[in-house]
Amino acid sequence: MPRVEAGIEDGTRRPSLASALLAFLACPTVVGFGIPLLLLALDAHPGRGHLGGWGLVLLGLVALLACVRDFHLVGKGTLAPWAPPSRLVVVGLYRHLRNPMYVAVLMIVGGFALLGGSVRVLAYLVVLGVVFDARVRWAEEPRLADAFGPDWVSYSTAVRRWWPRWKPWVGEHGVNPH
Repeated sequence: MPRVEAGIEDGTRRPSLASALLAFLACPTVVGFGIPLLLLALDAHPGRGHLGGWGLVLLGLVALLACVRDFHLVGKGTLAPWAPPSRLVVVGLYRHLRNPMYVAVLMIVGGFALLGGSVRVLAYLVVLGVVFDARVRWAEEPRLADAFGPDWVSYSTAVRRWWPRWKPWVGEHGVNPH
């Protein structure tokens, strides 16, 4: 059975840093930065933007990088479907909500919508949120349930999909998963 605890070597091999970087560039960079910036560039009638969008972009970027790090170091995988984590990642932001990486990307896109005052980017944000939710419910969660069994059930019962817990989850037996 896959290990849940962080920092315990169980012989699983971690993808290279280059593979993790490629996954980062291929997935959230395109979805979270490339497409919103393209939509902003194509917006013939942008609204009045707000500099507060930079706060969302920065906060989302920091959260995204923390999640990518946890996937690589703890999960021994990447965010990409071709090299998923081999261990259930239940550290860092994952102790507060199950999908912080998706939330981080949505924060980045929301930040760009706010910066550019763009209804087009805001519409993209809504569509992206619906797509993320569908992917999580119908693709990722069934795979995680198959791969991690009772560990996933315990975690997914205690930690919500999209709304963060105030107190970090400490595991089924009150033991910090670190």
